[in-house]
Amino acid sequence: MNVLMVSPGFPAEMPRFTRGLAQVGANVVGLSDQPAEALPELARTHLADHIHVPSLWDERAVVEIVEQHARRRPLDRVECLWEPGLVLAARLREALGLPGMSVEQTLPFRDKELMKQRLDAAGIRTPHHYRARTVEEVREGVERIGYPIIIKPIAGAGATDTYRIDRPQDLEQVLPRIRHVPEVSVEEFVEAEEFTYDTISINGAVLHFNVAWYRPRPLIDKLVEWVSPQTIALRDVAAEELQVGIEMGRKVLRALDFQTGYTHMEWYRRPDGSAVFGEIGARAPGARLVDIINFSCDIDTYVGWAEAVCHGRFSQRVERKYNAATVFKRAQGQGRIQRIEGLERLMAEFGEFICGVDLLPIGAPRRDWKQVIVSDGIIYVRHPDLQQLLHMADRIGTDLQLFAG
Repeated sequence: MNVLMVSPGFPAEMPRFTRGLAQVGANVVGLSDQPAEALPELARTHLADHIHVPSLWDERAVVEIVEQHARRRPLDRVECLWEPGLVLAARLREALGLPGMSVEQTLPFRDKELMKQRLDAAGIRTPHHYRARTVEEVREGVERIGYPIIIKPIAGAGATDTYRIDRPQDLEQVLPRIRHVPEVSVEEFVEAEEFTYDTISINGAVLHFNVAWYRPRPLIDKLVEWVSPQTIALRDVAAEELQVGIEMGRKVLRALDFQTGYTHMEWYRRPDGSAVFGEIGARAPGARLVDIINFSCDIDTYVGWAEAVCHGRFSQRVERKYNAATVFKRAQGQGRIQRIEGLERLMAEFGEFICGVDLLPIGAPRRDWKQVIVSDGIIYVRHPDLQQLLHMADRIGTDLQLFAG
């Protein structure tokens, strides 16, 4: 089977999905705007071929180049797990007559307003929302909904260019910051805890799923620099308080007619126990969430996804052994990392439960915490007991410190 993988080297998880395709027997053809030699080694070594295009965003030109290549080496599937490339992948499928999501099926996963309209029609509770292309339309949406509100890009991913607005003065400060965004969604702010529902499906049936808990909500992560954000893959997915979100997630997949592949949905649990939809992507979760899904069950969903899309099965045995967490660290100060404190003590105390340490090395420049979710490093930790895991994650948040200067 010849599989075209759009953007096999970026973002950071993509080389592992490329490896997964190769490990289930696919001949992987990479498509990117990087030359093959510039790809990460893990991606490069698992490619059977590579198509280098000047730009992934000139869809007509990319389709022509891929069609020419496919005459020499016919393709069986086109896959993409990077949010901005989903529509391109759909256009390539249509041009080549291949199975998978069409452009029409893909658009509701990229256009947040269209997404919510479809779900509203299916009776799924979404935040009150309006599409806005101009300042005047933003103001009109705010007037209709009332404060507090959220403003986010229609075609965004994560919390980039997302703002909570509590009063008119805040709105005036935010409007200049979003002038580069062509369309935004003006939404009701839902006061609630935030969770995920992550799935691998085959022909509309969910074969594997995960529920994760954000501590704190990602919007707070974007506003408060000293926070060490956590994402918790929960072991007890049968917990009563999660069932309302899981059931809503399955309804969302049916309403959007998702068939085969990975999805990542975010949802809110309000204080009264009810669920409100957040958004969904026809892709795997980012920010290393796939890693803790794997750590929680001792499986490999990079390979599991590849097996699903290539062979229509998910053969790995799933035993939910652990709660697993990522703790993202942000350095204090500006410039280059000067020192790291607390890691040795934490390793001595929790070492058997720490699955991985990926911190910036001494001398590396500090990252922009407002732009990069991964920040200046990650600690992976897991434990069968949720309270013990939260204790360890909180200790990593407070006791591990990176200093830049």
